[in-house]
Amino acid sequence: MTNEHQPTLNAPHTDPAQATAAPISRARRWGALAVLTASLLVITMDMTILNIALPKMSAELHPTAAQQLWIIDVYSLVLAGLLVSFAALADRWGRKRMLMLGYTLFGLASLLVLIASSAEAVITIRALLGIGGAMIMPTTLSLIRVTFTDPRERATALSIWAAVSGLGAAVGPLIGGVLLEHFSWHAAFLVNVPLMLAGVIAGILVLPESRVKNPGRWDFLAAILSFAGMTLVIWSIKTFAAESSFLVPSALVTFSAGIALLAWFIVRCLRSDAPLLELALFKNRPFSAGIIAALGSSFAMGAALLLLAQWMQIIDGATPIEAGVRLIPVAIAGAIASLAAPPIARLIGSRAVLAGGIALAGIGMLAIGLQPGTLTYTTVLIALTLVGFGTGSLAIGSAMIMHGTPEDKAGSAGAIEETSYELGAVLGVAILGSIAAILYRSGLTGNPLVDGLGAEAAKQANDSLGAAAAIAEELKLPDLLATASDAFTSSMQTTGIVGGLTMLAIAASVFFITPKGTDVSEASH
Repeated sequence: MTNEHQPTLNAPHTDPAQATAAPISRARRWGALAVLTASLLVITMDMTILNIALPKMSAELHPTAAQQLWIIDVYSLVLAGLLVSFAALADRWGRKRMLMLGYTLFGLASLLVLIASSAEAVITIRALLGIGGAMIMPTTLSLIRVTFTDPRERATALSIWAAVSGLGAAVGPLIGGVLLEHFSWHAAFLVNVPLMLAGVIAGILVLPESRVKNPGRWDFLAAILSFAGMTLVIWSIKTFAAESSFLVPSALVTFSAGIALLAWFIVRCLRSDAPLLELALFKNRPFSAGIIAALGSSFAMGAALLLLAQWMQIIDGATPIEAGVRLIPVAIAGAIASLAAPPIARLIGSRAVLAGGIALAGIGMLAIGLQPGTLTYTTVLIALTLVGFGTGSLAIGSAMIMHGTPEDKAGSAGAIEETSYELGAVLGVAILGSIAAILYRSGLTGNPLVDGLGAEAAKQANDSLGAAAAIAEELKLPDLLATASDAFTSSMQTTGIVGGLTMLAIAASVFFITPKGTDVSEASH
């Protein structure tokens, strides 16, 4: 990449603050990557295993509807709120230390499930897991940045990291299903314990320590603003999604307060000589393009994949485990594409690979929405495979993010990237999920079958396809299920079109923002 595309962050004046890291042998570098990606596999698996364990857990603990939501949501609320603070703390205290602490907390919190006898206890455990996850996720990225100093090796390492992340999300439901066939719901938590113990032992032996020299004072107020602002924003967005409406007074007030706190946090960081989060990284165009790719892709796909999982199980008749199996092609395609992305980028350029991949994923989503006649699993499988191949290009997005980031800013870069994925998914479920819910309800409005159920049952059927299916089975009304299924499929296809067009817009933005000739395999200047 030419000098004209490099921001002032890469200028020599940043050198005194570079992270400390002694030269590392090739064997130890790749051993460190194995440890870092294995821990990421556990974290991503844990996000999806719970979906399988929830029915059995609910049958034993009898949580209220609100408690069920908190069991699911508190993990991402705490995780997103603490990503920035823990990444900055790791830069000062030591990235390896932070990672080992995260592994330990994640393992111990999982072990606490043995004494969990109430929904409140499970919510507390999930919150502790969120704290551990926030220590682990951005630190894996920053350690990859400082461990792999050769840009070509780093691009390969980040492609492996991206491939493992996708595989973890796919195999989570399968592993959860197998565990729950033979053990209680507690196994979905306990599986983390030996894996995290192995991670601590291997990490102590293999991982290098690195920290930033002279990082400046720890900004406690900025940490509070970051946590409170992000948590309030994500909670309010999740509330909008749950209500399928943006006219929820409490959530609107909470959202406004969260935005105000985050605005204060941004201003404080911009004015600080030692900011908690290095927002000047956005001056680097490849960095900005990588963040837009992460945020936009997770926004467009979050709701679509959630709706497809419901479609497979309720309409196409797949069990939860079968639905997990059906999603494996996405993960495999994504893993293959992630590993292939760096060598292809060396041939045709990073810009073409990243933008082209996102566009391919968008075409896959459009295929679901534009199929004439009845939607079939064959179309879904082809579309999901395209999505998998397309999103594999996000490995290049990660490489672009880290390529233009000085070592001493690696923690900030990792935190921004992980927050982008988390925030994008939450926004996607809220906005696109709400559009799907509105379209589903409008598809049932005025239907005599639904209106004839009575006020309460009709409201439940209008609220979700799952409720409509349960009512249809209980009252022996196959026509009701067919009507609800048609309305849901139509709403899902329309949402797929919106998501696909969004992906194409993101692809175009990434292409034009990324400087021509960007090469993540070359040393930055």
